[in-house]
Amino acid sequence: MPDAESPQTRERSVPKRLDTLLESRWTAAATVALLAGFFAAGRLRPSEFALAVAVVALVAWLAPRRREAREALQPRAPGEALSAQLSAILSGLPDPVLVLDRRGTITAFNAHALAALGEIRIGEPVSFSLRIPEVLEAVRGVGVSGEPQTVLYVERVPVERWREAHVAAARLGEGAGVAIVVSLRDLTEQRRSERMRGDFVANASHELRTPLASLLGFIETLQGPARNDPAARDRFLEIMRSQANRMSRLIDDLLSLTRIELKAHVRPRDEVDLAALARSVADSLAPLARERGVELDLAGASTPVMVRGDRDELTRVAENLIENAIKYGQAGKRVEVSVRENGTAPSLVVRDFGPGIAPEHLPRLTERFYRADVADSRDKGGTGLGLALVKHILQRHGGRLTIESALGAGAVFTAELQPASSSSEGERLLKRAS
Repeated sequence: MPDAESPQTRERSVPKRLDTLLESRWTAAATVALLAGFFAAGRLRPSEFALAVAVVALVAWLAPRRREAREALQPRAPGEALSAQLSAILSGLPDPVLVLDRRGTITAFNAHALAALGEIRIGEPVSFSLRIPEVLEAVRGVGVSGEPQTVLYVERVPVERWREAHVAAARLGEGAGVAIVVSLRDLTEQRRSERMRGDFVANASHELRTPLASLLGFIETLQGPARNDPAARDRFLEIMRSQANRMSRLIDDLLSLTRIELKAHVRPRDEVDLAALARSVADSLAPLARERGVELDLAGASTPVMVRGDRDELTRVAENLIENAIKYGQAGKRVEVSVRENGTAPSLVVRDFGPGIAPEHLPRLTERFYRADVADSRDKGGTGLGLALVKHILQRHGGRLTIESALGAGAVFTAELQPASSSSEGERLLKRAS
C-alpha cells in the first residue's frame, strides 16, 4: 500500500501541479473545445459534456504525479552515480587523495587532502594546491604516458615533513574519461624513526670505540716501551680499568634500555614503598657523596609511600637521578632528595645546587647519548643513557619525568608515579565488570 501523503507534501505539490496544468493549457483547451463542438452538435447531453470536461481536468491534474513517478524510476545519469560512488570511496581512504582530469584540474578530493594541503577547490588546477614541482611533473607525465609514477619529497615549512606521492591513471567508470589519481602518504614518523635508529647505532659505536681504542693503545704500550716500567704499568692499568668499567656501564645501560622497551606495554603489578626505596638508594650513594664533598639530605621518607611498580626499575630511576645530582651538581656541595605523597601523583624529587642547565638543553636531556657538556659527562663516567632510561622506566609505570633548571640556580628532577591504591581500585573495577 502506498504511503499516505502528508499535508505538507500536498501543499508543496499543489503549486507544482498547477504550474504543469498551465504549461499544458493548449492541449486541455483544445480538448474542451472539441467536446464543446460535440455538445453544440447535439451529440453530447449536458451531463455527458460536464463529465467529459471533469475527466480532462482530472487527467491534467494527475499527469504531473505520474511523470514524477516515472522520473524517479529512471536510473540516474552515469556521471551522477559515479560522483556519489567516488565520494564514498575517497572518504574511506586513510591517506590524502586528489582526483584530476588529464589537464591536471581537480575533480574530487577527500577530507584528508583538505587537512594536509589546506584550501582546495574543484575546477582549479592542482598546482594551486600542491606546489611541488616533482609531483606536478609526474602528473603531466602520467597524463601523457599513463604509466604510474612515485615521487618522494620533503616539505621544509612550517615543519619538516616527508611525503610520498603516488600518481596513476585510472578509468573511473564505463564511458568515463581517464582520470589521474594522486595519493599522498606521510612518511615523517618513519623517517624520524630511521634517523633515530641510525643516530643510536652511530652514537653507541662511537661510545664503545673510544674506550676500546684507549684499551688497545695502553696494551700496546705495556707490551712495548713500558714493559719494564712498574710505575707506568700501574698508572696505565688503572686507566685501563676505568675505561673497561665505562664500557661495561654502557653495555649494561644499552641492555637495560632494550629490555625496558620490549616490555613497555606491560604495566608493573607489584607494590613498592617509594620512601624505603629512596632511603636505601641514598645510603648506597652516601660514600660517593662524601668522596665528592657533597652533603646528601633526605626528607619526607619517614612514612611509607606506596606506588605500583617494579622495584629494580624504580631503584634504577632513583640511582640515576641521585648519582647525576651528586656528580653534576657537585659545585653546589648539597643535594636534596625528598619523597612527596601528592595523592594521585606520589613523586621522588631530587634537587642539586650546581651550575644549572641552559634552557636550550632541557627539552633534549632525555634523548639517548645527548649531553649538555660532552667532555664533562665523559670525565664523570656518564654514558649519555641515564635520563633516557629514567624516562622509559617512568613511561612504563604510567608516570613522567619533569626537569626544572636555570643557569646558576641548580636543577630539580621530579619523577612522578602512580599510587598503588589507584591501580588496585582499577583492578577491582575490572574484576567487578567481568
